[in-house]
Amino acid sequence: MALMAVSMAGLSGAVSFEVGARALKDARMSAMDMSSLSGCSLQVKGSKKSSFPAVKATPGVRCMGAEVPPAWPGRAVAEEVKIRNGPKPISLIGSTGSIGTQTLDIVAENPDRFKVVALAAGSNITLLAEQIKVFKPSLVAVKEASSVPALREALAGLEKLPEIMVGDEGIVEVARHPEAVTVVTGIVGCAGLKPTVAAIEAGKDIALANKETLIAGGPYVLPLAKKHGIKILPADSEHSAIFQCIQGLPESGLRRIILTASGGAFRDWPVEKLKDVKVADALKHPNWSMGRKITVDSATLMNKGLEVIEAHYLFGADYDDIDIVVHPQSIIHSMVETQDSSVIAQLGWPDMRLPILYTMSWPERIPCSEKTWPRLDFFKMGNLTFMKPDHAKYPSMALSYSAGRAGGTMTGVLSAANEKAVELFLEERIGYLDIVKLIEKTCAKHREELVESPSLEEILHFDGWARDYTAELVESGSFLAAVIV
Repeated sequence: MALMAVSMAGLSGAVSFEVGARALKDARMSAMDMSSLSGCSLQVKGSKKSSFPAVKATPGVRCMGAEVPPAWPGRAVAEEVKIRNGPKPISLIGSTGSIGTQTLDIVAENPDRFKVVALAAGSNITLLAEQIKVFKPSLVAVKEASSVPALREALAGLEKLPEIMVGDEGIVEVARHPEAVTVVTGIVGCAGLKPTVAAIEAGKDIALANKETLIAGGPYVLPLAKKHGIKILPADSEHSAIFQCIQGLPESGLRRIILTASGGAFRDWPVEKLKDVKVADALKHPNWSMGRKITVDSATLMNKGLEVIEAHYLFGADYDDIDIVVHPQSIIHSMVETQDSSVIAQLGWPDMRLPILYTMSWPERIPCSEKTWPRLDFFKMGNLTFMKPDHAKYPSMALSYSAGRAGGTMTGVLSAANEKAVELFLEERIGYLDIVKLIEKTCAKHREELVESPSLEEILHFDGWARDYTAELVESGSFLAAVIV
């Protein structure tokens, strides 16, 4: 049922990119900036097929020789839609974060469709206590044992207290709660990988809002999902749009994936001004209300680079067949091109609740109140415009495509290094332009130890290594040797 997965050029060896003079001029990068990620020769070509760097393996470089694990949902041919008898039980990991609170908004509006059986949260005990009072889960997990007394005090007087667990063990138990049918993974980073694996092994469908599950764990997670026969349903807006567009698409019918990007806070800034960026500037997203980290990712366009990798794993598309287009209005959330050149798009107001809702309800379509879910008004919407992304302004794109083609543990290192670099930027320990420099240097170092078919332990090891190495680069100041202009 899935689209045929294509071979992934996961390459190893201490080799370097060879960047043509034209590519250097277009991207305004120096040769030292493009460290070896995949052992490939990077060339920018005027291909009609794609406007993105075409990467070819150099002679003598060893490739994985293995196919990408079968993607799900692929064609996404649903069985006959059956209305569920009673509310669907869900577990929610990351209940006090942005994805978590929006998920609970959906549950609150649709109590006949969903019920919460387990919650996992971090340190926001006040909000977690309120969620427990409203949704009455039977199991709750908190990050630190020191939070338990405060949570119990906040729940004093509650008729029936949930079981409270702590740390990684607690999150895993929330993920595999015996009553849950679907697990919503709203936790950030590789912290979401172990509970997601536990949920898959327990036969739970995954409402995927945790990018690292596939970006870092794809080579391990996808075969596991196939083995246990579970469904991985994308909950972010771009992949949900693609998922919706390919419903019923015949096998081999997909020609190209087109990811739309808002362009972030600096869409209209000249490149020369980026050296003056402050944290407050990077957090002014023009369209979406999101957390601090993802808002910075949107400014650098690293969020889109990571989404390219995630789309590769979710839908089995080759990197040459995944493009990025800047769409300032954020009305079209992404598009697919079919083999006969038709382009299918999913449109809606910028509201993360819709993709989360569809992930939870699929294959059903749940009617929504027009008061809380405004319908798209084409007259209010106005014009839709599109722009080619500027590689000089967004060097993270070339870096992400290269890491994706390298495969194995490189994509997890890319994501972890980015997470650490953004954290350092938000702490004002590095400048805005330092973010991509740090990621590039960390990925370049990792080529020495890249693992093509990693275990879960290796994925988690290199996630931690990437964060530590990125921090060390800042402490030593050595990352300043590479300058992106």
